[in-house]
Amino acid sequence: MKNKLTLQQLQLLTLESQGLTKKSPFGTGKNAVLSAVEHLGYVQIDTLSIIERAHHHTLWTRIPDFQTDYLEELVEERKIFEYWFHAASYLPMQDFRYALPQMLHVKQDASHYYNADKNVMQAVIDTIRTEGPKRARDFETQSSKTGSWWNWKPAKLALERLFMQGDLMICGRSGMQKMYDLTERVLPKSISTAEPAPIEFAEYLIKTYLRAYGFTTVKQITHLRTGNVLKANVNKALQSMMEEGTLSKVDVEGLPPVFIQNNWLEKTFNSTPSHVRLLSPFDNSIIHRDRIKQIFNFDFRLECYTPKEKRQYGYFCLPILFGNQFIGRVDCKTHRKDKKFELIHLFIENTDISTEVWLEPFIEEVKRFAAFNGCESLILTKVSPSKLTAVIKRALFRKESKGGGMT
Repeated sequence: MKNKLTLQQLQLLTLESQGLTKKSPFGTGKNAVLSAVEHLGYVQIDTLSIIERAHHHTLWTRIPDFQTDYLEELVEERKIFEYWFHAASYLPMQDFRYALPQMLHVKQDASHYYNADKNVMQAVIDTIRTEGPKRARDFETQSSKTGSWWNWKPAKLALERLFMQGDLMICGRSGMQKMYDLTERVLPKSISTAEPAPIEFAEYLIKTYLRAYGFTTVKQITHLRTGNVLKANVNKALQSMMEEGTLSKVDVEGLPPVFIQNNWLEKTFNSTPSHVRLLSPFDNSIIHRDRIKQIFNFDFRLECYTPKEKRQYGYFCLPILFGNQFIGRVDCKTHRKDKKFELIHLFIENTDISTEVWLEPFIEEVKRFAAFNGCESLILTKVSPSKLTAVIKRALFRKESKGGGMT
């Protein structure tokens, strides 16, 4: 059995595990969305809408016929639910019990940042129990009543606290507005509510990362999860899985040891994918920035929260993945009123790869993504290095001169 892997093998392994090497790795339609969420373990939710929102973008990348309604329908069908993974996410309903440790931690922690008033929390619960599901804005109308103690901000805080501690679940959304209901009315009766033991929770995290990424490290498993107890349990579970023969610690040139399931060690990769992917900044494949730097030598940071004068690349850059290499990034914006998709600044960083190799698949993907964003035409504002501007513009807009396709 191999005890070493090359960096390229590790790249291909994780891209295949992430569903980024095939056209439809999870199938098609709404069932593919459920399969993708269950395989990846979570899909991060984000409210930024300069282009199509991150959770939709992430799934569209893996499911060519993805429709934004699918997620909401799966929530309403109680097959996925919203909660916290390392951030607000859609999670498989079958994994609900593994959210319980976080819920109980919030419920038992009086100093938690969701420091809601207990009287307001009880009133919110009573209102939802009596009147049915509510949005935060539904409590806003109460504040206009003379002498009413209701105020939108305390009620919203109470809703978030009740949600985080598991008393409420999100039963649906109106746009991005959450609709809350009692957990007992949302959670299917068939779903276990037995809190996992600490070692079982560690095993769940390990298996989730191995399934979704093909390999893992202790640092990745405990990403944004504090506490020495969890780290100790992760190390204990990893050691136990190695002793059972299901897992191996493998050396990769230039990297610390990684953990890989033994069945992956015998896999051969016959070819490198030649398509282009425009990834969301919140895509599962790149959300661990240090990992992407180590494995792909791609230094990516989202700059929308960085002051404009300090941004290096732009407000909302999308990493550009060509095969198993990140060749650059592109700052994008959807002009919905005009149905125009703007490439504000296209940065090509890996100039060792001939433009002739990646340009056509890149243009194909850009046009497909623009259509997903409801746009009918493209705008290319700036290219770096500038010497590539002419050739990219000619290729990007040549169909316009022929009178066909997206301009």
